[in-house]
Amino acid sequence: MRCGLRRRMPGLAAAALLAAATGCGERGAGRFLPGASARLVVVAGSENKELEPILQRFARRERVVLDIRYKGSVEMMLDLEQGRANEADVVWPAHSMWISLGDIHKVVRHAESILHSPIVFGVKRSVAQRLGWLDREVTVADILAAAEGGRLRFAMTSATQSNSGAQGYLGFLHALAGSPDVLLMEHLEDAAVQRKTARLLQQVNRSSGSSGWLKDLVVERYDQFDAMVNYEAMVIEANRELTAKGLEPMVAVYPADGLAIADSPMGYIDKGDAAREAAFRALQAHLKSPAIQQEILSLGRRAGIVGLDASAVDRRVFNPEWGIDVARVISPVPVPAEPVLRRALELYQEGGLRKPSATVYCLDFSGSMKGEGEAQIKQAMRLLLDREQARRFLLQPSGRDLHLVIPFDRAPRRVAEARGNDPAELGRLLADIDATHAEGGTDIYAAVQQALQALAERRISSDYSVAVLLMTDGRSQGDDGALRQALHGRETAVPVFGITFGEASDSQVKRIAALTGARVFDGRSGLVQAFRHAKGYN
Repeated sequence: MRCGLRRRMPGLAAAALLAAATGCGERGAGRFLPGASARLVVVAGSENKELEPILQRFARRERVVLDIRYKGSVEMMLDLEQGRANEADVVWPAHSMWISLGDIHKVVRHAESILHSPIVFGVKRSVAQRLGWLDREVTVADILAAAEGGRLRFAMTSATQSNSGAQGYLGFLHALAGSPDVLLMEHLEDAAVQRKTARLLQQVNRSSGSSGWLKDLVVERYDQFDAMVNYEAMVIEANRELTAKGLEPMVAVYPADGLAIADSPMGYIDKGDAAREAAFRALQAHLKSPAIQQEILSLGRRAGIVGLDASAVDRRVFNPEWGIDVARVISPVPVPAEPVLRRALELYQEGGLRKPSATVYCLDFSGSMKGEGEAQIKQAMRLLLDREQARRFLLQPSGRDLHLVIPFDRAPRRVAEARGNDPAELGRLLADIDATHAEGGTDIYAAVQQALQALAERRISSDYSVAVLLMTDGRSQGDDGALRQALHGRETAVPVFGITFGEASDSQVKRIAALTGARVFDGRSGLVQAFRHAKGYN
């Protein structure tokens, strides 16, 4: 039966049969009959949130339930290592390399690219003009010189937690290694390449575990940044928001010798359910149909081929005034072999290339945490401070990291400290945490003030990426007046990331996070996982 001549067959089973028999399910698996249904858990990167209405329209039309959850590409890779035990039915990372790295059990089928988006430097137009970057090729060396010269303050996601950071980092490595045909292990181990890469990464003013959240941060805290490393699509989204606020937009700068591109593959995790597989094939066909590809294009994503016909795009979206260059020949850096990728990520996280982190953990040990809550806190801290456990999630500390722990109840307790990644040093800090027990009331504001004071006493320089992780399970008994006063006038507030648990007051924690340009993680469904996600932002 030829694809173009097949008759419509009823139901999910028929759609599955057609896809298998004809090999052309990707071009349309047919509508599902009323009453027929399937449920798909779709795990996607945060950069695809703007596309969710397209997926949900499909779901309503075809009577399919889509449970869409957003995770970082690295977390999707880790989840894929579970094989069919993965919660997801559909994975949609930003780059195919995360499927290649994570799919060790070979359970992902039908993976196909849905869209593309280059990784660019989004730079305020006035800054790009001052740097002489308008209408000329910009190299990674140019970016390094501008940042080291104090002329470029930029934000970037973590290379071990988010694809945009990973691809930007691989582009840096490729350029600073002299633009070889492909990045090899010998390039990674070259001391000169490592030094130059570290110099560039030391200039990152703010890190993040999510590309979408980074875009939101740069728009919200517009005066604190000159640029961000992010997807071209995120620069377009940011510019829509900035121009709506009457603020200067960014221009997209495509690094001439270190340009990477996201290929956004969508794949199905085969669990032996024909109805789900048919629903996936129909969803994928829907997204790849000409009409939907055009809609995706209207949202600032490059649909179909990487290069675009300038006459076929909406210049209000792919706006040349924003530096968006649809006529540019896109030659992304080649993806290295799997062992090289893994070694590159290891060097970033613990090999001294990234900016070292100074993290203060404010841990709620009030009476309500007795029992399960106390046990979960201690388990979470073991995951973050035990090098082998942390390595599993690409969160292992480097030799320059600083770790401060402040247990609190109605008042802060003693500050415990460890530096670097020596197992004995970290083991002593873990022993202090294990010896701490829950009792008393809750005052989160005093704990955060103590954290800020501890950082000030240690004279943490701009060479560090600094953050406070505030975990609480209750409503604070204090007030935030003194904390607000402590934060007032700081040129760049230390971000205070909240982790809520139990009966914690979301409003109190969210106010602190909003004051400091941070976010809140819900630990009610898993405190260990919430700590892991929060640490990925520093």
